[in-house]
Amino acid sequence: MKTELKFIGIDVSKATLDVCVLSESPESLVIKNNERSITKYFGKLLKKVDCHYHICVENTGKYSWELMRILPKMKCSFYVVNPLHLKKSLGLVRGKNDVIDALRIAGFIRRNHNEMDRYIERRTELESLQVLVSERKFRVKQRKEIKTKSKEILVLGNVKLVRSILSKNEKLIKELTKQIVAIELEITKLIDSCERMKNMASQLQSIPGVGPILCVNLIVKTNEFKTIKEPRKLACYAGVAPFANTSGISVFGRNKVSNLADKGLKKLLHLGALSAIRLDNDLALYYNRKVKEGKNKMSVLNAVRNKIIHLVFALINNQTFYKNRLVVS
Repeated sequence: MKTELKFIGIDVSKATLDVCVLSESPESLVIKNNERSITKYFGKLLKKVDCHYHICVENTGKYSWELMRILPKMKCSFYVVNPLHLKKSLGLVRGKNDVIDALRIAGFIRRNHNEMDRYIERRTELESLQVLVSERKFRVKQRKEIKTKSKEILVLGNVKLVRSILSKNEKLIKELTKQIVAIELEITKLIDSCERMKNMASQLQSIPGVGPILCVNLIVKTNEFKTIKEPRKLACYAGVAPFANTSGISVFGRNKVSNLADKGLKKLLHLGALSAIRLDNDLALYYNRKVKEGKNKMSVLNAVRNKIIHLVFALINNQTFYKNRLVVS
């Protein structure tokens, strides 16, 4: 019996899921975004023995988590696509609603399923770690904004009002700092409670410039190095991989990094590289040697970021720790 391929696109919102099934003609419906409705609908649909389903959902954060938890356990090929990847693949489009979005997602996976990697389910501990990392990031951003406001308020001529606002802002900053420290302690406890993540964190933090925050972000972003398995892919994801910039016989630009990247991870890698070149290690020796040769400092610093990524994968793949005076070409 020949197995028929069917493609399903799901547009996610807080309360509902718009589902589009592509076969001979598109079929659209709406179900509730909860465990009971998802299990009931897809459990019945995926029982068909003469069909194999490729199901795709746009990664919209927490609203997609129920789908990402339930569907990998079912008999289907499940994909989670980056919203930017989906947007860039659609070309010139006009109009937008949930039904159309589901149809576009279904069409996307029908065209690209042979080139896409299937979604790998995250462990419960990793989901908890991701939530904590997200909450910490949110509070750090809030604290930074309040500090900026405190500087801006100094231009006011009303001294009494300025003091009053600064006093309130200072209290908020102290409270946010207290919460950030508490979240960091929760992150440490969570990692220490899981032997797998604890070993991974120890390996990563043995690399110069890789501190606790960069370490946990690498673990979360790569799904414990299950989703992103190669250093080049992580370098592309973080926006530190240079790409050629040439065209025909007239354009010969310098290699450039792409602007399409995870800016948060790129910033953490940048800070890590800055920290590494200030210490006594092989990355610092490499940086100083290249600068003395006349290389551009930012280009060399980007090379250090790439070397950190390659060291990360070398240690994880070989289950070992970084040793200083390691030869770095």
